[in-house]
Amino acid sequence: MRKLIATLAIAASCLTTSLVFAGPKVEFKTTMGNFVVELDSEKAPKTSANFLNYVKSGFYNGTIFHRVIDGFMIQGGGFSADLNQKPTDAPVISEAQNGLKNQTYTIAMARTSDPDSATAQFFINVKDNQGLDYPNAMGNGYTVFGKVISGTQTIDAIRKVPTMVAPVPKMGRMSDVPTKTVLIESATILK
Repeated sequence: MRKLIATLAIAASCLTTSLVFAGPKVEFKTTMGNFVVELDSEKAPKTSANFLNYVKSGFYNGTIFHRVIDGFMIQGGGFSADLNQKPTDAPVISEAQNGLKNQTYTIAMARTSDPDSATAQFFINVKDNQGLDYPNAMGNGYTVFGKVISGTQTIDAIRKVPTMVAPVPKMGRMSDVPTKTVLIESATILK
């Protein structure tokens, strides 16, 4: 009987560990601290693969969090520190119908009004944003593909940075730009 209980306890421990550490993890090192996201490559396989390709290529290194709205989200992954937009690969098809919700500390893909226009930019929700879930008022949603599993204090620090309207090359002006540059120094896949 003791052996059976011990075996079941070990099996349950292994199962719990595999569920907790199921997806790929990416560590972001920023000028305001580090954080780690865990991707859900089962529910968002195309989005996760797209994101990991950008990480592997070093695309995010040297980009900034260019849009910060406390009480909503922080957005990054597309602009250099001088607010020049980086060229991207082809867009990825929306997976917003995957059942994942735009809850606090989840990571989702930024896009235009076209639901299939997400490329490299992502955002991290700093509150539960049900209005971004599928289906929303526009019929579409924003694809959630993971969550922050450590470093939420970094996310909270970034969301508190004051913002401004800034001139952006080739685009005119952009609002909600942090007054202090929040640089992504590196994004690395953890083993």
